[in-house]
This record gives sequence, structure tokens and C-alpha cells, in this order.
Amino acid sequence: MLLSATTVVVLVSVTAAVAQKQSGKAQAAHQPPPYWAYAVNPPADASTGDAKPADDSPQHVPGSDATFTLSRIGDLYEVPDWHPNGHPAMPAVVAHGRKPKVYACGYCHLPNGQGRPENSSLAGLSVDYMVQQMAEFKSGERKSSVPAALPVATMIAKETLANDKEIQEAVAYFSGLKPKPWIRVVETNTVPKTHVAGWMLVVSEPVAMEPIGHRIIETPENLERTELRDDTSGFIAYVPVGSVKKGKDLVTTGGAGKTIVCATCHGTGLKGLGNVPSIAGRSPSYIVRQLYDIKNGVRRGTATGLMKQPVAKLTLDDMIAIAAYTSSLHP
Repeated sequence: MLLSATTVVVLVSVTAAVAQKQSGKAQAAHQPPPYWAYAVNPPADASTGDAKPADDSPQHVPGSDATFTLSRIGDLYEVPDWHPNGHPAMPAVVAHGRKPKVYACGYCHLPNGQGRPENSSLAGLSVDYMVQQMAEFKSGERKSSVPAALPVATMIAKETLANDKEIQEAVAYFSGLKPKPWIRVVETNTVPKTHVAGWMLVVSEPVAMEPIGHRIIETPENLERTELRDDTSGFIAYVPVGSVKKGKDLVTTGGAGKTIVCATCHGTGLKGLGNVPSIAGRSPSYIVRQLYDIKNGVRRGTATGLMKQPVAKLTLDDMIAIAAYTSSLHP
């Protein structure tokens, strides 16, 4: 059957419209990694941290008699331990690493194991869970959706070179630490403008406000103390108004089939169950990254495979809500 020119034009237009609509749906379904969760230093500042600052003036933090220079604080093989009485004695690999292959675990994750937005809190996690994560970093089953994210790249390139004895000593140390409230969650419509420095968001100077939009802005309570690696100075997470309530609904009811009840695997109060980790009171930036990485398929592994179904239908806004709620809980 022959088609008129007019009919052909109409069919082509309809086909193009359908293709464009389907393409739009596909693009909406695959949202790019949120910059605020995967904070990447500008190229000029994207060093590994091996270079030591020239300023050797003595530094101090509240509540500590210790003194460290900036060059000492910049040494990834020497943890600046401001509060040695606040935790058990650190094993050698946690306090000093092993030059030149393994950085000190406590440098990034801090002596109290609470970590920072760019990495993870290890305090109180089970030994078996942490050993498994190290194995998955080493095997390539655990990566980042943003290859330029230095903290994950460092875990893969440096920390997986730790031997079995060092790994066992490190995970036993962190597992024995008690997690504490570390992130203050604040619902708000406006936030200070921020930029990326030190692989995290910091408030720009002079301070100016902007709408929070569809973001979580996690930043140090006290930037100076955070930069000095003071493990008694935590973080504030600004989240959209209403996100904690929305997150609670998703977490505790499954959101009418959007996901499953998180306590099923993560236990009462989301404080962990066996080798399933606690997700209460953790960095919301970290939580969003893990949800996104699992959905994106770059974080895999046997146990992680159990998360594929719960994250399959989640949008980025859902992830924001879940992270806002879980981070507001007592760890």
C-alpha cells in the first residue's frame, strides 16, 4: 500500500515525538552523580595530600594539650592524635600506616572512627563486614560512580596493599569503637553557598545564601578544626524541608512498594544486624553515594547484591530523603 506524502510526514513526526519522549524518560531515570555527594577537588587542588605545607607554625585545638605543625598534620603516615585519651591505643597501621605503601587508616577515618563526608564512619562496624569491604575494594567489586573521587581511588590503590595481619588489627580497632552523634541535621530552604575543598563542601567567603534545591549540603561545623583533623569537631547537614518525614516513610514503610522496610536487614533503630551495617547517624553524603553506586552497578558483591531490589525504584530525591532521615537518628 502506498502512503501519501502527508501521511509519511505525520508518521515520521509521531515516531520522532515518541522517541524523544522515551529518550526523556531514560534521561530522567538515569540522573548524573550529584556533585554535592561526590565532592571532587578542582584540578589545581587535586593532589593526593603527599605534599607537606610549608607553614610549620604550631597548631592547637580546644580541649587538647597537643601541638602539631601544619606539615605534620599533612603527613598521611602520621595521625595527628589530638585526644589520645578519647580512644584505645591505635595499632601501628591505624596510627602510622606502612610507608610507602599504606596510609595510616586513622588519618582519613580519624582516631575515633567517625570519619568525614568524603569517606566513611567505621566506628562499631562488625569485623567481618569491614574485612569483606576491603576484599571488595581489592577485587574491583566496590568502586565509585565518579572515578575522580580520590578517597575511593586511594582505598583501592593504597589501602588494599595492607596485609591480612594489618587488616585484622585495623578492623578490630574500629569495630571496638562506639559511634557517637557526629552530624547535626537541619531542615532548611536556604543554605550558605559552598565550594569543594579538601574533597568536601566548605562554606564560601563572604557568606552568601542560596536555595537548597534538591541537594544535601554537608559541611564542617568548624572548618579550621576539621582541617586540623580534630576528631571532636563534627559536621552539619542541611537538608530540604520535609525530607526527614519523607525519608522516615520510605525507611519505615517502604513507601507503598518503592523500596522495602530498611529495618528488615539493618535491624532495630537501623543500628546494624549481624554483618549488615548500621546506617543510623551516618554521613548523608556517604549514604547517598552508596545508594547511587549500588543502583549504578559500580558497588557490587554478594551482600551488596541484596540491595539491588531496594534501590531499583529510588530516585535521587528518594535517596536524599532516606539519607536525611537516617542521618538524623542516634547512631
